[in-house]
Amino acid sequence: MKTVSGPTDHVVVVGAGLSGLSAALHLLGAGRRVTVVERDAGPGGRAGRRALGGYHLDTGPTVLTMPHLADEAFAAVGDSLYRRVDLVALHPAYRARFADGSHLDVHTDGDAMEAEVRRFAGAAEADGYRRLRSWLERLYRAQMRRFIDTNFDSPRQLLHPDLARLAALGGFGRLDPRIGRFLSDARLRRVFSFQSLYAGLAPARALAAYAVIAYMDTVAGVWFPRGGMHALPQAMADAAGDAGATFRWSAEVTELERSAGRVRAVRLGSGERITCDAVVLSPDLPVAHRLVGRTPRRPLRLRHSPSAVILHAGTDRTWPDLAHHTISFGAAWERTFDELTRTGQPMSDPSLLITRPTTHDPRLAPPGRHLHYVLAPCPNTATGPSAAAWRDLGPRYRDSLVAELERRGLHGFGDHIEHELLVTPADWTAQGHAAGTPFSVSHTFAQTGPFRPRNLVRDLDNVVLAGCGTTPGVGVPTVLISGKLAAARITGGRPPAPRSAAAPTAPHRPGQERRPR
Repeated sequence: MKTVSGPTDHVVVVGAGLSGLSAALHLLGAGRRVTVVERDAGPGGRAGRRALGGYHLDTGPTVLTMPHLADEAFAAVGDSLYRRVDLVALHPAYRARFADGSHLDVHTDGDAMEAEVRRFAGAAEADGYRRLRSWLERLYRAQMRRFIDTNFDSPRQLLHPDLARLAALGGFGRLDPRIGRFLSDARLRRVFSFQSLYAGLAPARALAAYAVIAYMDTVAGVWFPRGGMHALPQAMADAAGDAGATFRWSAEVTELERSAGRVRAVRLGSGERITCDAVVLSPDLPVAHRLVGRTPRRPLRLRHSPSAVILHAGTDRTWPDLAHHTISFGAAWERTFDELTRTGQPMSDPSLLITRPTTHDPRLAPPGRHLHYVLAPCPNTATGPSAAAWRDLGPRYRDSLVAELERRGLHGFGDHIEHELLVTPADWTAQGHAAGTPFSVSHTFAQTGPFRPRNLVRDLDNVVLAGCGTTPGVGVPTVLISGKLAAARITGGRPPAPRSAAAPTAPHRPGQERRPR
């Protein structure tokens, strides 16, 4: 594995999102001095926090899977995620509601889910679920170490027995037909294939290998941090600070000062100069490329994932049919993916993610109030309406979204909103996200593994990238890994074995809650 050359004693990490904080913790654990520079007033990046009329909104992801990957970063400095954050295992992980009025609770416990599938679709589908679960577990084992949690220097690294195992599992076929080998019920197939949208692809076009995301969601478990998802980056920043990191808040890096192929210092908008031996850049790719002064040439133009409209709604009531996470599927399927990725139209019959974080933490809203986060996928600004167009389209789309929620059973939703915040591709663009999407570069074959934008920067010997635009990709688990991989480029090889935590932590099993000690 290629690593940063020369001294690496003092590392400046640009950005205090999940990837930057992960990199900082792993670097600290390897004995580096770390300064984190963040343009916002606090940690989080995409996983930020917004206060609105007594409601506390998570501005980014709401689903936490694979928490052990976060714990690896804490363990690097002798700390523990489970001491810092109160995690609740969600049962069910999701509730799926369908256009025909049926519903399915998605359990990550195999026996509970088998029983639920039998109730929902019969014994044959329950047997298919068991076979699907086994396949997902084998798919995960074939991919994680070799193709996800690794730094690529060459496509030749793919030539490994695990590649043959992945091929034998059908990982290079298409996702939707592969899921169909196990499940014939179209509704069930949606539950195990909609996750490809996280990778920026329709299930009919995504590689079956991306079913590994369904493994994370439907087998490995889903958790909620009390205090909201922002509790995770806040705890990471606290742990890094306790381990010796220096944080510069409300400070934007405007220039990398370089000589002889190395960055010698970062310059802030205030004019201050911070000398360094190495730099980790975790902002979105356009910002990182601007700072390094070049955009890498690629044979094909980068393609970006669809975007999303998010309606944060603080209400004076809630609706009992909602779980913590509810996926409301529209009747259309293939057509809506075509709209998202090809024709560039807002979904005519949307599938929606509705998250109610006050289900497990009422403190996120004023007493007797409730918080709802409604995510509607939409085309990015390269495929669909421009950022400028969304400034006019946004309010109309908000009204149609509220009307659709009411049509699907959330009666009176609009009348019961006390405070709201609408986020559209115009807002993502203003935050510096390419193509107006927070989901960055999509996971086409040509943008995956060794073909994804690399985390090393040509012509700069001591700069490494982290975040969802580089290796290994989009999503909370993968951006945490990206920070670890960036740190490994600086420290050499894989990060060292974690220091012993002050108090041991037992493995976290589904069904248990972790509370601070």
